[in-house]
Amino acid sequence: MAEDLDQNYAKAGYHHGLGFGERPALILVDFVQAYFEQGSPLYAGVEATLASALRVLKAARSAGVMRVLTCVKYRKGGTDGGIFTRKVPALKAFEEGNPLGKWPSGLVPQDDEIIISKQYPSAFFGTSLAATLTASKIDTVVITGLTTSGCVRATCVDAMSNGFIPIVVREAVGDRAPQPHEANLFDMSAKYGDVVSEDETIAYFRRLDNSRAAPRG
Repeated sequence: MAEDLDQNYAKAGYHHGLGFGERPALILVDFVQAYFEQGSPLYAGVEATLASALRVLKAARSAGVMRVLTCVKYRKGGTDGGIFTRKVPALKAFEEGNPLGKWPSGLVPQDDEIIISKQYPSAFFGTSLAATLTASKIDTVVITGLTTSGCVRATCVDAMSNGFIPIVVREAVGDRAPQPHEANLFDMSAKYGDVVSEDETIAYFRRLDNSRAAPRG
């Protein structure tokens, strides 16, 4: 009988848990209108994903956790998108001035939240994110966003590569189809970071909130 997939991975030592660190930052990857606007070439039907991410964001704000929001933005013509825009012509939706690049309803960045514009999948590639996190002594990156198989996965891999613990929130990441979503969650859990529930993440932020509020004797 063929070996079970989970047994195969367990024997190789995959899916080892990293656990939450002590100084997290929350990243919301590319929650923009293009994924929520019916008729958009990038529409993905991920409204429940955004709702989950907003609950996580609320908990992070309450705990005083650093928050980073990313978006994709190109100059007119998309020349700064290089091979990526050639490979995925639908990314023209993110050229400057296109309303599909705006934040969706319900997501309103606060003044103390960091906004990063990027041109490629990873929130780290070609941006100041790693330097910003390092300067703030962040050790854990809690990842929400779109899409699981694209920019979320790329951000997870680069978080690990830059020395941060990647924590992917299962309900708060989404894709246009369940197959790539589940396959990439499995792969990220196996090799790059931890995949945890929304409830676990919110409980983690609440523990941080409570520990900071506790009186010191």
